[in-house]
Amino acid sequence: MNAAAAITFLEKLRVPEGPKAGDLLRLAPFQRQFIGGAMSDDISVAALSIGRGNAKTALSAGVALGSLLGRLGDKQPKREVVIGARTRDQGRICWNFAEGFSRTLPTATRKRLIFRRAPRLEIEFEGDGGGHVLRVIPADGKSALGGAPTLAILDERGHWEKDKGDQLEHALLSGLGKRGGKALIISTSAPDDAHAFSRWLDDDQPGVYRQEHRPAPGLPADDLDSIMLANPGAIAGIGASIEWLQAQARRAIARGGSALTSYRLYNRNERVSGETRDVLLTVDEWLNCETADLPPREGAVVVGIDLGGSASMSAVAFYWPQTGRLEVHGTFPSRPSLLDRGQADGVGDRYVEMDRRGELSTLGDQTVPVAAWLVAVLRNIEGQQITALVMDRYKQSELGEAIDKTGIRAPLVWRGQGFRDGGEDCERFRRSCFDGRVRSKPSLLLRSAFADAVCLRDPANNLKLAKARSTGRIDAAAASVLAVAEGARIIGRGGKKASAMVWA
Repeated sequence: MNAAAAITFLEKLRVPEGPKAGDLLRLAPFQRQFIGGAMSDDISVAALSIGRGNAKTALSAGVALGSLLGRLGDKQPKREVVIGARTRDQGRICWNFAEGFSRTLPTATRKRLIFRRAPRLEIEFEGDGGGHVLRVIPADGKSALGGAPTLAILDERGHWEKDKGDQLEHALLSGLGKRGGKALIISTSAPDDAHAFSRWLDDDQPGVYRQEHRPAPGLPADDLDSIMLANPGAIAGIGASIEWLQAQARRAIARGGSALTSYRLYNRNERVSGETRDVLLTVDEWLNCETADLPPREGAVVVGIDLGGSASMSAVAFYWPQTGRLEVHGTFPSRPSLLDRGQADGVGDRYVEMDRRGELSTLGDQTVPVAAWLVAVLRNIEGQQITALVMDRYKQSELGEAIDKTGIRAPLVWRGQGFRDGGEDCERFRRSCFDGRVRSKPSLLLRSAFADAVCLRDPANNLKLAKARSTGRIDAAAASVLAVAEGARIIGRGGKKASAMVWA
């Protein structure tokens, strides 16, 4: 396939719908960039991540039509173009664009096209030897087995069902190898770093072209520069205008909750979970707790401890109820390295960045030694009065032995992580955040933890903290919940005389 031939073909088509219907198609700079990268000879997979409404589906539909007709430099007999989508209706959008573009083709070419809408969405081209077909396949991997596509388009890959989506992706990509085909994987951002689409964008692999229009995390939803970064089509007159996007951002900020989360995911192309009902805190709710001007360490401190297993993170949270200051630190064993652990957990070099920022450290070899870890982390608050050490009751024996071994003397509070204690702690933590009683410096560790922290509900609507994904690390969030909830109880009781920690 040839980039110059693709651009020439596309710019002879006419816009099939919308305010500019009938006008000649004019590619925006970001579209030319993607076509140039995707059509390179050494590229077999091209991934594009961009905000909703930037004509990524229309662009891929035009490429699909050009490939079907043999206008992109690929003259293989019986070309097969496959459009993979989450559902048949989603695939119909791309098919409709291809059908609409075909109306602007010369009459002789169009007469050789056969359009089928049942039982499967297909376009067959009888010219150039015949037998060329474009078809839509929903995310059921078994339906793609045995195919040999010359071009595969994976539309909105970031939002396919996990198991069926992975099956279809694997079936399509394995089929491409039979005929030296290409895959175009296009979507708005997936909800998290562990998703297969995120891995295509994050992992540097030979033969893969990556183009991602995603702003840095933690920016206000109505930040103009980041809106323009995620929506380069708006600058070129494609889709919604910048003014409309800013107005939607302000409306989403005012409404909050799911409206704001959805705006960040789809319009700002951020990697945030679209699930809002059962998350512990949305990204914007946590960002409201971050500040560059931390309150002082005044009054007694509550220490929340979440002890991880051999492969998990251990985390400690220091919370001063009198001022609302929250400090959290995480610790991993030193083997495997933070970079290797991040790759295995699907977060890239995030752990390395946390270490650089002083939010994460390593201790021990393959496990974190509990006693040594307690001594190390509590030195961060040496000289402070500790009103309580709050810990998970599930680890009571192991933590109790370490506390006795180190000679630490402080009031101990044991809390369960089930629906009884967990429900109260989660609600007290959320209430404290909403009331402005939790203030933390900007923390990549906490942002990452809250992105993976969800709440399960029992039939009585009680909450229990859980992971959103199996490799998620929510230890920092769990430690924060323990510390802040206990601090809220202390404030509710009218204060408590703090006990100074004693080292034997």
